[in-house]
Amino acid sequence: MLNDAELLKLFLPELLIEHFEIVKVEEENKIVHIYFDEKNTAPKEFSSLLLQSKGFVPEITVDDFPLRGKTVKLHIKRRRWTDTKTGNIIQRDWNLIAKGTRMTQDFAEFLKKISRY
Repeated sequence: MLNDAELLKLFLPELLIEHFEIVKVEEENKIVHIYFDEKNTAPKEFSSLLLQSKGFVPEITVDDFPLRGKTVKLHIKRRRWTDTKTGNIIQRDWNLIAKGTRMTQDFAEFLKKISRY
């Protein structure tokens, strides 16, 4: 039997399920809005630094695969950290959106493939 995280991975990008928390889900006018906040886990590539979470960068909104005939909008807030020694701002470099679009990579690739037929 699938647990909640495994079930969500069937419908949402795996990257989001692993590194973000769902904070709210709303449905209005056949649009499902899913809100994500990045988990407060510092990037592994900066594990040698002493980092302190300093809130979030501005939220981005991207389109994802429709679910049950409803448009899906993902609202994503990425976290930022401050290196307590240098004061430098650190954040992960996510490839959440397909270049030149406001869609997830998977959704953009899917649309690109079906447009060839």
